Order: sequence, then structure tokens, then C-alpha cells
Amino acid sequence: MQSQDVAQRQSSAPAAPTDPVVDVEQAEAALVEHYPRLVRLAYLVLPPSLGRNRRVLTAHSLTQRALPRGRPSASVIPAQSTGRSTSQGREADPGYAFVRLQVLRTALEAALPLRRKAWPKRSQLPPLLPQVWGLKLFPRSGGADELALDQRLSALSAPARAAYVLRGLERLADPDVHRLLTAAGVDDPEAALGEADAVPAQYALLDSPEFDPCSLQARPTDLMRRRQRTKAALAAAAALAVSGALLGLPGDGWGPDGAAAPSYAQNPAAEAALDPSRLTKVSPTAWRSSARTDFSVWPARGDLTGDRALLRRALAVWARPGETVQVSTTPGTPSGGPAGPPQLLYAGNVDNARVVLLHDGLRIARYAEPKDGTAGAALDFARTDGATGAEANAVVLDRTDGNVRYLTAPWVTKVAERDLLKPSSGAMDLTITDGITSPLASPATKAGSCASWNVLQITDDSGTRLMTDLGELVPARLTTGRPGRTHDAAGAESLRTWAPFACSLFAVRGQGVRSVNAWQYAEQPLPDASGTAAWVCTRAETWRGGGERTLAQFHTPGGTYGAVAAKAENVPACGARDPHVLAGVLWKSEAGSWYLLAAGSRDTASISTTGGVEQTAQGNLLAVPAKKGTQAELKATLTDGRSISGLR
Repeated sequence: MQSQDVAQRQSSAPAAPTDPVVDVEQAEAALVEHYPRLVRLAYLVLPPSLGRNRRVLTAHSLTQRALPRGRPSASVIPAQSTGRSTSQGREADPGYAFVRLQVLRTALEAALPLRRKAWPKRSQLPPLLPQVWGLKLFPRSGGADELALDQRLSALSAPARAAYVLRGLERLADPDVHRLLTAAGVDDPEAALGEADAVPAQYALLDSPEFDPCSLQARPTDLMRRRQRTKAALAAAAALAVSGALLGLPGDGWGPDGAAAPSYAQNPAAEAALDPSRLTKVSPTAWRSSARTDFSVWPARGDLTGDRALLRRALAVWARPGETVQVSTTPGTPSGGPAGPPQLLYAGNVDNARVVLLHDGLRIARYAEPKDGTAGAALDFARTDGATGAEANAVVLDRTDGNVRYLTAPWVTKVAERDLLKPSSGAMDLTITDGITSPLASPATKAGSCASWNVLQITDDSGTRLMTDLGELVPARLTTGRPGRTHDAAGAESLRTWAPFACSLFAVRGQGVRSVNAWQYAEQPLPDASGTAAWVCTRAETWRGGGERTLAQFHTPGGTYGAVAAKAENVPACGARDPHVLAGVLWKSEAGSWYLLAAGSRDTASISTTGGVEQTAQGNLLAVPAKKGTQAELKATLTDGRSISGLR
């Protein structure tokens, strides 16, 4: 680590004549353009011991203070070009090199221990700006891989952590990392590089939302403690104002909370919700005689259902998660503590973590902690009210290395893995051990091209159905058919319907999706004898009852994927309340001619287009010649006389 004097000498050292000079405007332009990357760099280098809330605010503060102080400055180290970076413009920008060095230097200073006989550096103190009152901010939770990497990085020294981040996030070669660490004031860059070698090179994880301090979640601070402090401050102020007069006031108390219960730890109902012995544990055979097919009849499973200490930690974190706990919720899901003792679904060891699954009738809560401690614990919530049958068939137990394990319902007899993009290929059987499936590839963590979409095929006494992982605790159910008369997507025809549109499920990841239906509402003969195209409407329903997403998609003969022709959110079209849809697309034939094609559901009496093309067609199909880039408005009249507009 560098001393204060060394840091001061380096920051004031004159620049070499060949160093590019950076003025305030150039540095500011680089900072604004690359602000998210610079804040992520600071966040990763800062010591995790600060806690996630202060770490986020400090990362933003250090980045915002990285500009030169009103005069041109030398960049000290020009931006390196290693041949591995895909952002050549950034790497060749001396403004970016300057602010990156400043961010790195101050982040390393923030990790230095405070000394009694020396004034602390500004970066070692809580940031003055930005400030957030009454809220805790922290990045979105990642998976088990990100959690494990964060723990490994926290065990490194600050220079070693910086070396790892510069290698992975900035794609710098070791000689460039060595020069940059030297310029930042690190005494022994070679030792830092050697220490960083102890952490596996999982550099792609550094781009995860887990380490993104610009995409944040907010939670309140300790509300009970804040209320108590406010009351104490008000009481002290009142005592100073009226001196001893308060002793003579009549009644039992003067404050608005005079009748309020004490801290919830002394409240009987709240204490019962935190008592592991009060947890509901359903009999392993209860589901066989019950008329219910939901989470309420799931038995408690796992090898740690008797670990009172683990269960106590899970309940306590649920009630009041600390600053270091990674909390994630699906949209529309409350994250507060349980109103009473919840039901235990699972407690056991899974891969490298101890996992507890709890259910309070409205939500599934998943608590996970590393096997070697409680640092880096995670708490996930998913809304499950009204889940029955297929919707209560499986819960995500763990995600590791791009794979997912499920805990299945006790009535599930068989599970398999199937690629939704390949309807003719068979399903690969998975093993079930105490309700836990063997791992299968998860499409929720994919990035880039969509070459496959693996889904979970579940079989029970009522039939076979498909579920897909969309990055949440409860997988979404896949169905096909006209809205109001949908059925599980398990047969050969349903698989063929879904195949071209499987990759469109990317658009609804992390949205609290309950089910997704694919409805082929029309087939249209293409002009120029190009075959017959299919019009399919996919609609994602949510657990919260809002935020539904509808896509009208167009699939031509021989095409691997469908094309999105129109999309909308929070509309009844293509749903059970309004099983009608109208959409259009500009299409180029193999002969090179352009056409405006449109299709509505079967009860469409006529379709009209205005704007770039003026035409009316009887029935539910329209095909008219058009020019490239033509824009038109679609309207249709249904057989009952009602008018609808094109989906948009």
C-alpha cells in the first residue's frame, strides 16, 4: 500500500513532455460518456467491508471528483491498446485514461487503513455528495457465480482486486496493468498481479448487474431504529424547551405514538413469525389426500430442516435484511417480513450454498448463504398468490454456471429437458432426488445469439406441461391456443407453434411473468407464390395482474425465427378479455417486390389501411403492393361491428 506522502508526491509530479495534455472539457466528455464503466470500476476496487450502500455512493463520489482542477493535466499513462478491447475509441482517448487513473487512485486510497497520527484522505471518509436520506441503495442481485466471485475478490488486497478488475473489465494485458498500478501509487504491482492470479478468470461476470452501481434497488433504512431516534431527538428538544414542565403534564403521554407497541422483537405476533419452532411443516403424505394442488401441501424437504440456527437466520433476514444482504423481488412483490409463521418448503445444502425456501401464502422467499459463512447472503422474493396445479409444480432452488436446479412438487412423477427451438428433437430425462432435479441449462442467463431455449418438461397425474426459467423463482408456464381456451404446450402441434418464437421470451425476463401463451391467429398466402406465412400472437401474463406484454409476430416459410410486427403493454388485445388482434408488416418477396401485409383474428370482417397506402380488404387478410419504408395506419371491423386498431 502507498503512504500518504508517496500519493501526494505522485499526484503533484510534473508530466513528461510526451504525455498527452488533458483539459477539463476533454476529461468531462470522457467521464460523461463512460460514466457507468468508471463507476463500476470504482465499485469493484473499493473494499466490500464498506457495505453495499456506502460502496455505491463512494463509487459515484470518486468518479464525479475525477476531473482535473480547472487546468490542463497530463494523463500520466496513455490509454493502452491491447488488441483485446472492442472499444478502440475509448482506449485511445487520453481523457478517458486520465479519469480512469484518478478513479483507480482514489479507490485504492479509500481502501487504506485509517491512522491515528495522520489526517484521513477525503476518499476514506463517507462521501459528502451524492447523499441519499432514508434509503439504502444497492445493485441488483446476481446468481451464485457472482456471489462467489464477490467473496473471492473481497479476500484480496485492494491492489490485487484492482489488478483483477483491470484485466477483466478493461481487458488490459499484464504489462499495462503493471504500469497503471504503478501510476496509481501501488508499491508492488508485481505482487498484486500474482495475488490476483489466485482468483479464477471469470471476467464476464464483472459485467453482471451484481456489480453495476448505476442500476440500483432501494430499501428503507431500519425504520424502527429511525423512529426511535426521531422520538428521542424530539423528546430531548422538548425537554430543553420546557425544562422540567413535562413532569407536570397530565395523562399517560403526549406523543402520537404513546399507544404504539414497543420494538417488534417484543411483539408476540412478530416474535412467533421469527421462531423456527413455529414454522409450518406439512406432512410428506398430506398432498395425497388433499383436494388442493398448491404450495400449501408441499412437504418440508432437505437435509437441514432441523437446523434451528439456519432457519432463525433465514427468518431474521426476511424480517429485517441488513445492508450486506442482496435482496431481489419480482415486480409487484412486497418484500416485508411475514405476518405470521410461514411454511417451510426446503432447507438444505445445494451446490456451494445453504438454501431455505419459505412460503407465506402470498410469496415464495428464498434465503441463501455460502457454506463457509453468512457474508454475502441473498434473499429473493416471488409472488405466487393463486398458484395452483401447473403453476405450483416447481421452484428455482439454485443457479450455478448457467444451470438451474428446481425443487418440484411432490406429485411430479417425471421431469425432462427440451429445446423449444427444436420441436422434432426428443426430451432428455432428468433425475429427481428428494424433489430436486439434476441441473439443466437455463436460458435466463444467456447473452448474445439465441441458438437454443431449454425448458423444463414436467409430467404428473394430470398430464405433461412445459415451464421456462425467466430469471425468477417460479418458472413461467407455456401454453398455446385461442385466449380463453388455452392448453399446455406439450403436444407436437404446440411445440411447432412455439419453435419460431421461443427466443422472443428474452423480452419478458425478470418481469414477474406467470404464463406465456402463443396463439396462431391467422395464416396468410404470400404474394408471388412465396408460400404461406403464419401470424402468431404471444402474450405474457403476470402475477401482479398488470404489465402484460403482447407481441404480434410474423413467420415466413422456412424461416428459423419469427419477426416482431407489433408490440404493446397493458392492453387487453390477444388476451382472455379481448381475444382479438390486428397487425401488419412490410414484406419483400423473393422477386424483390414490396407488399403491405396485415392479418386479424378469424372474426375480422374487413381491414382498412390509411396513410402511405389506401386500401380496404374484406375478411381477416390484407395484401397490397407498397414501397419500401411505407407507413400506414391499420383499422379493422369485427363481425359484431366493433372497430379495432392495429397493435402498436
